[in-house]
Amino acid sequence: MNAVIYARFSCHNQSEQSIEGQVRDCMDYAKKNNMTIVGQYTDRAVSATSDNRPEFQRMIADSDNRLFDAVLVWKLDRFSRNRYDSATYKAKLRKNGVRVISVMENISNNPEGILVESLLEGMAEYYSAELSQKVSRGMRETAMKCHSVGGATPLGYKVTNGVYSVDEDSAPVVRKIFEMYADAVPPSVIIKWLNDKGFRTSKKKPFVKTSLKCMLNNKRYKGIYTYRDMEIPDGMPRIIDDLTFERVQKMIESNQKIGAHYGAKHESLLATKLFCGNCKKMMFADCGTGTSQIYHYYTCSERKNKKGTCRKASVRQDYLDDVVIDAISSDVMDNIERIAKRYTELQKEPMPEDAMHKAYKAKLAGINKSIDNIMNAIEAGIFTDSTKSRLQELEAQKASVERDISASKTANVLYNEDVIVEMLKMLKSDDTKSAEYRRRVVDALVGRVYLYDDKVVIIYTFTKNDPNYQSIIDRIDNSDSVSNGGRTLSVSEFCFFCLGLLVSIRRVKTGSKK
Repeated sequence: MNAVIYARFSCHNQSEQSIEGQVRDCMDYAKKNNMTIVGQYTDRAVSATSDNRPEFQRMIADSDNRLFDAVLVWKLDRFSRNRYDSATYKAKLRKNGVRVISVMENISNNPEGILVESLLEGMAEYYSAELSQKVSRGMRETAMKCHSVGGATPLGYKVTNGVYSVDEDSAPVVRKIFEMYADAVPPSVIIKWLNDKGFRTSKKKPFVKTSLKCMLNNKRYKGIYTYRDMEIPDGMPRIIDDLTFERVQKMIESNQKIGAHYGAKHESLLATKLFCGNCKKMMFADCGTGTSQIYHYYTCSERKNKKGTCRKASVRQDYLDDVVIDAISSDVMDNIERIAKRYTELQKEPMPEDAMHKAYKAKLAGINKSIDNIMNAIEAGIFTDSTKSRLQELEAQKASVERDISASKTANVLYNEDVIVEMLKMLKSDDTKSAEYRRRVVDALVGRVYLYDDKVVIIYTFTKNDPNYQSIIDRIDNSDSVSNGGRTLSVSEFCFFCLGLLVSIRRVKTGSKK
């Protein structure tokens, strides 16, 4: 009789030695019963409560070839801990002329044996269910202490002896992500920035839209420990303040409304970039019907909210889109050389150290401290292969971090004046009405647009740092003039640099949807 061996261990108190013991007993059984072992299938750290086991499924599929007559398992619970799965797959094997034999459980091939086998399988399933219940109870007790219950650790935290603490190397990254999203930076840009910098999710995978949203919704970042249906305030060390966290949640909600009201039926040129000048909430694309056609317009999300207090009038999409495109043409495209020159001057001004640069420096300080400790040990006469290996590892890490620091210093050094001129000229087009041109220039040049009752304020992306939008808007809000560097500018001077940003103000009429 030709036979194969199926061996398995779960991750609970078992290891590779468990596999070796199972195979050894199966080999002994085969030898005593004149069986020839023609193959072996092994699943490691996989539970038998599910049939989602790669080697198990390969064994079932291989039985179609009728190359073996029996499957040897150490005990029946190695084959399955689920009675339904056990009966299903044993039936498939019997159809291919294959028996399942437990080498440690002497089960006869008669009606009594069927009863014993059924009893053993029921006990295995009961044991699995009871163990799961005990593990769940133990994990819940651990969670009530706000300790780690295993699994992936969120970016920005580290676990020491089961206790969460802030990881000062990655916490600045988390803060930057929340700030970027709260400032209406598109998710695709944030995701690209994270992946380009080499950051990964808690499961060590590249960021995508779902993992970014999951991260932004994680209440642990504002100090709430969560486990299943349990929430414990102040159970986690806080990384994000309540105000920033709530701003992000409202931004997520607004973006969802944009998708719900807008979808792919009608393209909204200013989606995610248009904000209400009155309440500073995002405005989304909406639509309404007239006597014979559908009208598309921008509506304040706060006004749309049933409990909202804003009364900002809606405005036709095509009207406001045209205003912004006309502004881009006259503000930027007709003044390329002037913009490039001023932009280049701004980049030469001192730039504050950003959070990422500080994080790299903190990491480098930690590595240098570890190197100093090893050098002190060597000077004290402790020099082994382990210390040598560790020293080489730290030196490699130091070189890598120093490269990151150098890159972070130069990351914001932008192009010279001639290059900027050429880049802007590439954006120009004779057909300013084409959808492709309009989308391209808005994505490339527009940072935010604020819509008031009588004017629209456009903040372009020409800036040397992350724009402090609110401070600028506060200076422009409800004012007919703006102070900039000691000079008072009338709003009629529609395009000017203010606090390092290129700002444009246009008079508009709102309230008409048709």
